[in-house]
Amino acid sequence: MDLIVARPEGLYCPPGDFHIDPWRPVDRAVITHAHADHARAGSRHYMAAAAGQAVLRQRLGDIDLQAVAYGAPVTHNGVRISLHPAGHVLGSAQVRVEHRGEVWVASGDYKLGDDPTCAPFEPVPCEVFITESTFGLPIYRWQSGDALYRQINAWWAGNAQAGRTSVLYCYAFGKAQRILCGLDTATGPVVVHGAVETVNRGYRAAGVALPPVLRADEVDAQALRRALVLAPPSARGTGWLRRFGDHADAFASGWMQVRGARRRRGVDRGFVLSDHADWPGLQTAIGACGASRVIVTHGQVAVLVRWLNELGIAAQAFETAYGDDENDAADAHEAPDTPEQSGPEVPQ
Repeated sequence: MDLIVARPEGLYCPPGDFHIDPWRPVDRAVITHAHADHARAGSRHYMAAAAGQAVLRQRLGDIDLQAVAYGAPVTHNGVRISLHPAGHVLGSAQVRVEHRGEVWVASGDYKLGDDPTCAPFEPVPCEVFITESTFGLPIYRWQSGDALYRQINAWWAGNAQAGRTSVLYCYAFGKAQRILCGLDTATGPVVVHGAVETVNRGYRAAGVALPPVLRADEVDAQALRRALVLAPPSARGTGWLRRFGDHADAFASGWMQVRGARRRRGVDRGFVLSDHADWPGLQTAIGACGASRVIVTHGQVAVLVRWLNELGIAAQAFETAYGDDENDAADAHEAPDTPEQSGPEVPQ
C-alpha cells in the first residue's frame, strides 16, 4: 500500500489517517505552508511548522493547531511524521512520513535559492518524493538574490531622482518580505500596502528582522515621490493606488523570465523573483533526496515526469487542486478588508 495517495479531499496517508494540504475540510490536516492554495479553512485539527504559526493563524483564524519544531517527530496511528525546511516562505515544510521502514516526503512548495526570511531547503532522504513543478522547464533559471537587489535598488534610485514614486507589485506573503530585506533604504521611505504589513507582523513575531516601513498616509507628498511602495497585484486600479499620482511600476515574479510577461502585466519593469524552485533547483532537490520514485504535482507536470522517466527514475503525476501563488487570485484571499484595500479613496 502506498503511504500517500490522492483522494478527492487531497493527499492522504491511509495508515496514519491524515491529509497533507487538503483542499477540502478533513479531520486531521498536516500543512506545508500558509499560502492560500495549501492552507484552507474548515478542518478539525491542523499540524504545521512552529516557525510559520503566526502567519497561518492570521489566515485561518482560531484553529486547533499543533505547532511543531523542524525535525521533531510526531507519531500518529503508528506513522512517524516530521517537518523539515522547504525554503519556500516562512514556516514552509516538507512532510516526512515513515511507516514500517518506508519513507515518503511530500515537499509542498520549495526553493533552493538564498532567502534571509526563512530556513533554507533541507534534503530529506526518502524512497518516494512528491514534488511540485511550477517552473519545471529549462528556461527557468534564477539569478542570485544580490543581483536582483541591485536591479531593484537601481530602478528605485532612478525613479527617485526623477521625482516619481516606485510601485513594485509582489505577492504579499513571501516575496514582499524577501524584497524588504534587500532594499537600500537610504534612497527614500518604504511604504507597504495593508496586506503586506499584515504578513510582516507574522514574520516579526517569528523573529525575522525587517526594515521599518510606513503606511501611505504617514508619508507627505514630497517624500512619496522618492518612496518605494510594495503592494499586491490586486491593488492595481484601486483608489489606494491613485494617491501616488504619476508613478513607475514593476512586477516581481518568476513569470517575468518569459518574454512578453511584463507586457501582458502592463507594467514598466519586470523583476525575476520566485519562491519556487527553478529547473536546476528541481533537479538538485530530486537528486539530493535519493528517491527511486517521484510523484509530480502542480505546474509543468508532463515535462518533469517525462524527463525523470528518461533518467530511469520512476515518475508519475498526482492531480491536485494546488494553484499558482504567484498569480493575482491568491492575493484576493489574503488581502485584509481594510480601507487601504477595499474602501473609498483616502485623500492625500
